[in-house]
Amino acid sequence: MNKAYKFRIYPTAEQRVMFAKTFGCVRFIYNHLLSDKRDNKPSKTPAAYKLEHEWLGEVDSLALCNAQMNLKKAFENHRKNPKHFGKPQFKSRKNKQSYSTNNQKGSVRIEDGKIKLPKVGWVKVVQHREIDPKSTIKTVTVSKTPSGEYYVSILVEYENQVLKVIPRNIVGLDFSMKELYVSSDGEIPEYPHFYRKSEKKLSKVQKQFSRKVKDSNNRKKFRIRLSKIHEKVANQRRDFLQKLSYHLVATYDCICIEDLNMKAMSRALKFGKSVHDNGWGMFTRMLEYKCEWYGKTLVKIDKFEPTSQKCHCCGYKNAETKDLSVREWRCPKCGTYHDRDINAAINIREAGRKLL
Repeated sequence: MNKAYKFRIYPTAEQRVMFAKTFGCVRFIYNHLLSDKRDNKPSKTPAAYKLEHEWLGEVDSLALCNAQMNLKKAFENHRKNPKHFGKPQFKSRKNKQSYSTNNQKGSVRIEDGKIKLPKVGWVKVVQHREIDPKSTIKTVTVSKTPSGEYYVSILVEYENQVLKVIPRNIVGLDFSMKELYVSSDGEIPEYPHFYRKSEKKLSKVQKQFSRKVKDSNNRKKFRIRLSKIHEKVANQRRDFLQKLSYHLVATYDCICIEDLNMKAMSRALKFGKSVHDNGWGMFTRMLEYKCEWYGKTLVKIDKFEPTSQKCHCCGYKNAETKDLSVREWRCPKCGTYHDRDINAAINIREAGRKLL
């Protein structure tokens, strides 16, 4: 199995210059290969471009090769699923800056609080988690955030000897815009809504940023301030979801959720900002790979299953769909009084149990 670790790095001024050169060269190769592809020109390799542009030889050659592979993968994804993956577009220096390289015979390794990178040398790293000594480093991705922070993502390969857990303790999770989810056991995580809490501060800094003269030093300062606020919100959300997903995987053998289309939901119901703030898609991906790590099971039921409209006690289904404003209702058949979300979560759990 593969596992990724992400650490903060602190490069020197000279190393930051080398990173900037590598980001630019990778972007150059990607854009030129894409341009050749669109113009139906014979495909070149990064080595061929090096003959024309000698400065490409200053950076890691594997980073340039990975740029070519990324473009090839982008075209393959678009060909397989054009609705989900758009056509590859040209990269801009304003977009996320990153490059990937491979570990060859120990060219990438961590020792004494430093990580060795090809063409860059030893860079100070904050290693907050230990990497399994039996694992093998495969690839490394260096990235720079809009606020000017540098990170390194290390992909390692290791042998997975986790036995599949027989699902006995099963829980259903019903998506909630306010609390993130409501479980079939009645657990509500009370999601803090980090973006909403920072909205006033963001609005104030955004106004100050928009009033600054274009390309001025003050505008650059406020751009960094704005980026730091966005990054803090994203880090808070990610940290909360990581801890919550680990708690669920450690507590239950099987987790059942609905296979929701969050993009369509945000557009149809005008919940775009709330859906973005919740991070439900990120949360489900965390549940997916954590279940795989620990031998647990994640079951996704059909989004058209009438979980909110059906009584979990007797199976009675409402003739007319109840509006979202109706949070509680009584079953006309058996007389059971239902909380809408808990009833839906129990129905999700039972539907998942049938799929098992």
